[in-house]
Amino acid sequence: MPKSSVIVPVYNVKDFLEKCVASILAQTERDFELLLIDDGSTDGSGALCDELAGKDPRIRAIHQENKGLGGARNTGIEAASGDWLLFVDSDDWIEPDTLKKALTAGEQQEADMVLFAFRSVDMQGKELGVFPDNLPKSEPLSPKSRKDLLLCYPCAWNKLCRKSLFTDTGVRYPLRVWYEDIRTTLKVMLEAKRIVVLDYVGYNYLQRPGSIIQSINVERNSEILDAFEDLFAYFREHGLWEQYEDELCFLTVSHVFLTASVRVIRLDSKNELISRFAEYLKTHFPNYRTNKYLGTLSGRQKLLLKLLERKLYFVIALLFKLKG
Repeated sequence: MPKSSVIVPVYNVKDFLEKCVASILAQTERDFELLLIDDGSTDGSGALCDELAGKDPRIRAIHQENKGLGGARNTGIEAASGDWLLFVDSDDWIEPDTLKKALTAGEQQEADMVLFAFRSVDMQGKELGVFPDNLPKSEPLSPKSRKDLLLCYPCAWNKLCRKSLFTDTGVRYPLRVWYEDIRTTLKVMLEAKRIVVLDYVGYNYLQRPGSIIQSINVERNSEILDAFEDLFAYFREHGLWEQYEDELCFLTVSHVFLTASVRVIRLDSKNELISRFAEYLKTHFPNYRTNKYLGTLSGRQKLLLKLLERKLYFVIALLFKLKG
């Protein structure tokens, strides 16, 4: 049985998959299996999965009808033989020591989850930014004592998780939706008793045309509200709302009011979704301006927040146009 299972959802990424797989096979930690979950690809990616699996016994190709990114990850969770899970998106790649560093830290610290930083890269290979979580790196943390753990980047792919966080709780990714990570990551983190944060940039996130974050389908950004409704319901059902209200408020400010609003403004500064996002925040957290985490926003984020509050959407659009 391998120590860990690396799960790669695959959907129409024939031009990127081999680089992704090569980075996984190049890991200095050798005891793992690689699950390529072909999610109904139509561009030949499925055949490429089979070809790659024929070259290395650690690779298994699994084919299924299209269920979306969340559905492919769920299939990987169910099929995984390892005690640890690492998710890697099929157009991204990881550093050679990522699995070794994360696995070593997880085992030595008896942790349930290990976080590491990531960098964003464009199609030309230019580094756009490095994103570490601003959390202590010297000892294991608990969401109960360090509530700000819930404010980490919610992406699935910069975390090594014990498989039991999913199998023992029944938590799974939702199917065919946007923002599936934020609906899932926070629930899994709440189940982790010990979380280790590494001072290591282990993941390369490719920003490319056609990816979800770059999509021009403006209206699908409304799904951020569905994601937060799902999240809020989970916290209420488990009696955790009051305990984590400050964190949920800041997450709403950060992901709904700031990030989703700006994403829509850059595509259509007159779209009614912008007002919906503002109203959602004010309805759930009318006193959000007193939130203790607002001071952690960057100078740029604080400026965007003020512009959003004053409804100066055209200024935000202009700022990004000048930057681009």
